[in-house]
Amino acid sequence: MIKKIKYLLLLVILSFQFTACSDWLSVLPENEQVSDEYWTSKEEVESVLASGYVYLRDAVPNLVQWGELRGGAIYSINGNDLQTFQVTPDDGSLCSWAPLYKVINMSNSVIANAEAVLQRDETFDEAVMTSYLTEAYYLRALSYFYIVRNWRDAPLILEPYETDKISYEKEKASEAEIIAQIKEDITIALGSGAAKEKYEEDWATKGRGTKWSLHALMADVCLWNEEYQTAIMHCNEILDASSAFRPVFVTDPTKWYELFYPGNSNGSIFEINWDHGAFNQTNNLASQFGNGAPTYIYSEQMLFDWIAETNLTGPNQAVRSLYGGFVPDVAGDNYPNANLGYVWKYSGIGMQTQVRNTVNEQDPNYMVYRVADVMLMKAEAMILSSADIQGWTVAIDLINEVRVRANLPARNLVLEELSEADMLELVLYERNMELAGEGKRWYDLLRFGKRDGFKYRGQFLVDRVIDYNNTANPAWIRSVLNNDDALYLPIETSELENNRLLVQNPYYQATN
Repeated sequence: MIKKIKYLLLLVILSFQFTACSDWLSVLPENEQVSDEYWTSKEEVESVLASGYVYLRDAVPNLVQWGELRGGAIYSINGNDLQTFQVTPDDGSLCSWAPLYKVINMSNSVIANAEAVLQRDETFDEAVMTSYLTEAYYLRALSYFYIVRNWRDAPLILEPYETDKISYEKEKASEAEIIAQIKEDITIALGSGAAKEKYEEDWATKGRGTKWSLHALMADVCLWNEEYQTAIMHCNEILDASSAFRPVFVTDPTKWYELFYPGNSNGSIFEINWDHGAFNQTNNLASQFGNGAPTYIYSEQMLFDWIAETNLTGPNQAVRSLYGGFVPDVAGDNYPNANLGYVWKYSGIGMQTQVRNTVNEQDPNYMVYRVADVMLMKAEAMILSSADIQGWTVAIDLINEVRVRANLPARNLVLEELSEADMLELVLYERNMELAGEGKRWYDLLRFGKRDGFKYRGQFLVDRVIDYNNTANPAWIRSVLNNDDALYLPIETSELENNRLLVQNPYYQATN
């Protein structure tokens, strides 16, 4: 086995050495196990780090389903156990955390071995090594954040699987332990001062971990963990930055669609990249969404929301609605009579009916963080960190910036007449419309519903899912979402068979 590992790793290294640096996201090890005796050059560190991004790209189909289908605004026309809240441990990829642990293992390998390579390879600069480490910490933290939001408790693995002598059996860590590790990883990465603000190529600035993506992730984690002042601080590190290389909120409405076509725009912070033209990399996002033969479309209530927004702007001034966020199944001006609403972000090429070329443009990026997302995170945190009018005014101003950029009217409100729940409703609506199809909806509903001891479970989780989900019985949805354990996925059956220390989520022990 050791000889096989050494041979496969050598092939990886050689393939990397004969590959242009700009093509490094196509590198992927043939074998996930690598022994430290083979960590001899900076190229090996680069190769394994690049593999983490490749595995993250492979996980995107899961990220779409986990982030959208339980939220109800988008559903699969082919049926899906996630959207009907009937997922079981035997549902394969729907409840498999394997794609994320592959990313984590590559990150662990870089973190464990990069410093040894520094001692062995005189051409490996310490500043470059530390920069690579910040990316590895980012990928590990991001992957664990997806895991904790979907499974709550899971094995916390911080060492790489590099030889057959390492046991695969490990018990679950608690949500609190995983969150603490995520925050520690981000803190280490930011504290090193080595996280880049930009790379030489635009795709890398948006497609690799940066200082900005670390701050966005930490803000998101702190919102989840109800640490609102810390969330605000990390949002401000992006929104108040003066660096020439900072991501910016682009206020020009005509530039909104550039977030998605061609992508990697100024308003983006981190997106998972493909490039068909240079590297023949494609995905199924354009075909799975859009108005051809899609897998995913908007629910009836979401279509009504899009029609209402388009009514406010008119079809000719629509930005994130008609031919922005959605396209109807009727001619554009006849949109109020639509019966179906299709997701447009991944299949269109602008504010028009033109679609991506079926041969050359099947490579839309998948957005993870962008500036508008961070603005709405800050608005949410401002509302929850203080009940004073000054803080709420900041929140409304942020919401209105996002709305005005979409050619929508600003909200003019008497804040003294609003409750905390009223304010949160405004944020949740804006996030649903602005970030539709970007894998945010379920996590938003869960975060809003569970905070402060499930204070808003009924209003922002149960009722909202029932309002939008037309694929499952409302009584069934209500019974599931009122069970804390049912809010999280089961551990896949094969994982339980291979790891005897794992204990199944109690909800799925009772129902299966």
